[in-house]
Amino acid sequence: MIQSMTGYGKCVVAYNGKKIHAEVKSLNSKSLDITARIAPIYREKEMEMRQIMQQKLERGKVDFVLWVEKDDAALASPINMALVSAYKQQIEQMQQTLGLPAPEDWYATLLRLPDVFTHTEMEVLSDEEWAEARKAVEGAVDELVAFRQQEGLALAKKFQEKIDNIATLLASIEPFEQGRTEKIRQRILDALEQNIGVDYDKNRLEQEMIYYIEKLDISEEKQRLTNHLRYFIETMKDGHGQGKKLGFIAQEMGREINTTGSKSNQAEMQNIVVRMKDELEQIKEQVLNVM
Repeated sequence: MIQSMTGYGKCVVAYNGKKIHAEVKSLNSKSLDITARIAPIYREKEMEMRQIMQQKLERGKVDFVLWVEKDDAALASPINMALVSAYKQQIEQMQQTLGLPAPEDWYATLLRLPDVFTHTEMEVLSDEEWAEARKAVEGAVDELVAFRQQEGLALAKKFQEKIDNIATLLASIEPFEQGRTEKIRQRILDALEQNIGVDYDKNRLEQEMIYYIEKLDISEEKQRLTNHLRYFIETMKDGHGQGKKLGFIAQEMGREINTTGSKSNQAEMQNIVVRMKDELEQIKEQVLNVM
């Protein structure tokens, strides 16, 4: 069944005192266009993340975010123990050299010194953490795909409804079409008798009327439109990746409906054509969201 290009997915994975959040959303687009905002520690894996999305999403304007939420323990500024120890040794040496008393409160003295709370270590992405982060990425993408499939079912139901409506409207033209030929013939004859009032070549008139009536015949348009309606439904059932093809079929349906309208010389038939165009426009609007 078809899939929508619109969707949203989110996944959260816990690892070593932090939560790794992955969010991805998509809108319709002619191709795959990925915008990624990634926490610094995971940027080295950006290409791998893009490959995951390319394999599963195929088309759409995709906005991807990967960020980290740390718990209170992880947010606490670490104390640089080596630096504190070095400060203490220097103060004790200063005591001995200058004969100064020891500080009354070692904690208060040492913790006020520069860079005691400065974390000098660089975060390094381990294989274990990346494995968890990858789970978050894949989980968010899988949720987005599931969302797209659900939206695709809703679109398919809507398309089926609109196609059925067009087929019903097309069938409703037939009663007006049946008596149209005789009405055209009689209207021309009445006009000739009232306005001309002279003899005319009836054989030639018959040929001209046949030519004129054939130009107004919509049998071929009806048959082609019926084929397009059936082909649209068959294409929907072929699976995802049919969005562009469905758009082309909708264009062909529009051509047949327009030609039918141009050949309809009765108000009732033209009203039906307008209603068919309205149904088709709703299909064209929604088919842009089909992957």
